[in-house]
Amino acid sequence: MQGIKKFGVLATSLLLITGCDWFDSDNDDATTTPPEAESSFVRVHHTSADSPNVNVLAGDAALLENVPYHTSSAVLEVDAGDYDITVQGILPDETTVDAIGPASLTFAADTRYEVFAVGQLADESLEPLIISNPVSDVAGGESRIQVVHAAYGAPTVDVYLTAPDADLSAASPALTLAYGEDSGQVDVGAGDYRIRLTGAGDDAVFYDSGTVSLADGGDYIIAATNNVAANSANSPVTLQISDGELTTLVHDADAGADVRVVHAVADAPNVDVTLNDAAEAQVQDLPFQSATGYLNLEAAEYSVDVAAAGGDPVVIEDAALAVENAMSYSVYAVGELSTIGLQVLTEERRRVATEAKVQLVHAAPSAGNVDIYVTATGTQDIAIQTPVLTLEGGGIYTAVAVDATDGGLPPQLILMDDLAN
Repeated sequence: MQGIKKFGVLATSLLLITGCDWFDSDNDDATTTPPEAESSFVRVHHTSADSPNVNVLAGDAALLENVPYHTSSAVLEVDAGDYDITVQGILPDETTVDAIGPASLTFAADTRYEVFAVGQLADESLEPLIISNPVSDVAGGESRIQVVHAAYGAPTVDVYLTAPDADLSAASPALTLAYGEDSGQVDVGAGDYRIRLTGAGDDAVFYDSGTVSLADGGDYIIAATNNVAANSANSPVTLQISDGELTTLVHDADAGADVRVVHAVADAPNVDVTLNDAAEAQVQDLPFQSATGYLNLEAAEYSVDVAAAGGDPVVIEDAALAVENAMSYSVYAVGELSTIGLQVLTEERRRVATEAKVQLVHAAPSAGNVDIYVTATGTQDIAIQTPVLTLEGGGIYTAVAVDATDGGLPPQLILMDDLAN
């Protein structure tokens, strides 16, 4: 079996003492060797979008450690038998909490188990989803797939598996799956395919994989998971594909990039931002200390012009901006009006129930280099200070230091994400 790793779970060997006749010269050995243990196979999939990295334990022994979201393990070979399986969430201080289990599971011989962590930690819907299949070879020229709906909160879906250039209007769904359901193992010819999802009975595509290659002899788990990248409102699913060795994330080919613009130049007027010399600015009359919401753009290279509101004068002309599919960005106008430029930061927007994400951005040219303290109380000289902040699990907090209005000191803050609410 491809990609199998042998894992020795703690076990006790039983020394079998047979009944014997000490006077029987044909029976010299009072013990027999126990039969070799039969093997079972396990693969673990982290598909809970708001859960932290996890450890997976069998009894007290670690099967897997520090597994992030959107990761599938290799196939692990274990002795068939009964196990207490626990999934531990890893907290920011490196301590752990039992998120699932311990659950008593029986792993049968010559069987492969797919163990998914599904649901959400925040609303206590986190649970294991376990699928079992007999171990068997994939025929030559074929690929084996098993599609699993593991996207919490996503509707029942129709799954289309077609040639890459097939017109969907001429196709019929290969599967219809509700959350928690799977297709079973299906053998298809090796080659290039396209996977599209619609709501059950609907013809509006909300996920399109683009071309996906299935290898000769490949044995794939294809899990529909929650999209935590760009355009998640319109493209709620990301495919997590495991072949037993590697995990591949296939985002919606049309997800685009999410981009927001932040005006951080204190002595600059309200601005318009125009992409690719469009007839009308995509961002209009943005004042200092303000940020747009995330705008969804096609993944591409753009030319960016920044002008005073109304279009004149132009203060940044033909700046290059390249954005990738399924990525999120903040584009800051920074510096002073005489030296204004663009600074692009990538954003990680997945909310994790057990931690708060804090981002501090220095965009105050008059302040020079600074030290940043996150304290309960302090005795240092303070140039800028937030009010007392309550950081909640699942929160995303961004504070941007900028110059005083019209320029110079003292600096002040732009509060963004959950701080802006």
